[in-house]
Amino acid sequence: MNLKGRVFCSALFSILAMATVAQAKEVESVPGEYIVRLKPNMMMTQSTQQLSKALGAYIKSTIPSQNIVVVKRAAIETTKSAVKSLAANDMVDVVEPNFIYKINRTPNDPMYGQLWGMLNVGQADSTGALGVAGVDINVEKAWDIETGSKKILVAVIDTGVDFNHPDLKDNLWTNEVEANGKAGVDDDANGVIDDIHGFNAITGTGNAMDDQGHGSHCSGTIGAKGNDGKGIVGVNWDTQIMAVKFLDANGSGSLENALKAIDYATKMGAKVMSNSWGGGGFSQTLMDAIKRSNDAGAIFIAAAGNDGSNNDTTPSYPASYDVANIISVAAIDNKGQLASFSNYGKKSVHLGAPGVNIYSSTGGAYDSWSGTSMATPHVSGVAALAWAHEPELTAVQLKERLVSTTRPLAGLRGKVKSGGLLNAYNALANVVAPPDQNDPVNWATKNISVASESPYLKNTNQTYNVTVKGAKEFAVYFEKFDTEGTYDTVQIIDSTGKVVQTLSGTNDDVFSASVMGDTMKIVFKSDASVEKTGWKITKAAFR
Repeated sequence: MNLKGRVFCSALFSILAMATVAQAKEVESVPGEYIVRLKPNMMMTQSTQQLSKALGAYIKSTIPSQNIVVVKRAAIETTKSAVKSLAANDMVDVVEPNFIYKINRTPNDPMYGQLWGMLNVGQADSTGALGVAGVDINVEKAWDIETGSKKILVAVIDTGVDFNHPDLKDNLWTNEVEANGKAGVDDDANGVIDDIHGFNAITGTGNAMDDQGHGSHCSGTIGAKGNDGKGIVGVNWDTQIMAVKFLDANGSGSLENALKAIDYATKMGAKVMSNSWGGGGFSQTLMDAIKRSNDAGAIFIAAAGNDGSNNDTTPSYPASYDVANIISVAAIDNKGQLASFSNYGKKSVHLGAPGVNIYSSTGGAYDSWSGTSMATPHVSGVAALAWAHEPELTAVQLKERLVSTTRPLAGLRGKVKSGGLLNAYNALANVVAPPDQNDPVNWATKNISVASESPYLKNTNQTYNVTVKGAKEFAVYFEKFDTEGTYDTVQIIDSTGKVVQTLSGTNDDVFSASVMGDTMKIVFKSDASVEKTGWKITKAAFR
């Protein structure tokens, strides 16, 4: 599996594919660099030299529109000490490390059959894993309503976009003022020279050509040109993709450049912002930049992260900021299960989308990648498609529409707020999906009692046999589930001896995968290190 997942692949904000660092760990940042937002008017009344002296730090760069200076201090100084020292200055409003983020109608395009996320008929993915028919975003039916519009501007905030890719070049945004202006001149006076197709926040120029592949992969899912007889097709056959590059060839980018990237997209009128990256700790300045996009009426779609963790307890940024226009996206596989790497959170992650072995455009070619990075552009694409159909919707109304019209999916119930999978047709038609009849929550139940010791012992290896007489298929319900993630596992095994599911970590209030027949074997194993409180099964659901 090519896991592009902190660009959820990974970036200093990483591509998600996504690299959000758990807050209990050391959060990565550019050594010795800090984002300092000054109090109002300070930049107007002080020269750079005066500011540098007053702050006791070298001023590397500035973002005047936000009263921000990026300063450098001695790398040997601890981050905690530097932040405390800078924050004590009366001129300073906010100070934080310069965090690092990392890389989450039927068309006639010949590779369309490889796009299981668009149409899943049970075909194998790029690794040969067979899917479950119908586990897709139901976009074919949506295309009977809308195939996209050049009026919708989608900013892919990432590693850039391959301007020459045959499936992308016809759907690139073009800044007509710059394209028809003078070379080397900032014709539209937006602070960037010759930004014809977008912006490179790293260099401060208009050259946002992709040098990594991640941004192009995300762009293909959103808007690879459709019905053109070549390559693949995006959710939108027609759209405008703005390349906003702040992640480098290694898939990493700084907080400083993330701020510039988001503000550029906001200034230039992007309606949809697709963000397949994450990392760093909580940043007030980053949240404020997203709030500015919200104030401008844009929707901000973000990868939930690729750490396999619960965002309700360990936030992953930017997906976990409490801003009205953010949609946080988890990844599923072609069987409808939450991807093993995907972050989740029944309070803070909104919905799921295809994110395992997703085929799309890369630098001049095509490839299959995995990550919440790959799930995110499915949602960004449907947001653009829905807005093309109903341009009068506000960003918050569009968010509510996308979340409320998901298809209920057993693999996502209790894992994301909606409990469901993105559904393009439902979003455009504004219909609520019926209950998932394959979800054990909708089956008959009987009380049973099976549990581990609490806390459980080291080096446990115990087998439990469960029988539900007369059942043709059944699943068990874990009221509580708390084991050491990855290392202490519960296996669900059917009557043929096949392992149908392996559970680990925190999985309260969840049904297991189902087994055919009336018998199930549960095998619990723990290692010699951490012991948690264990697990408790209180009922079985059957049909």
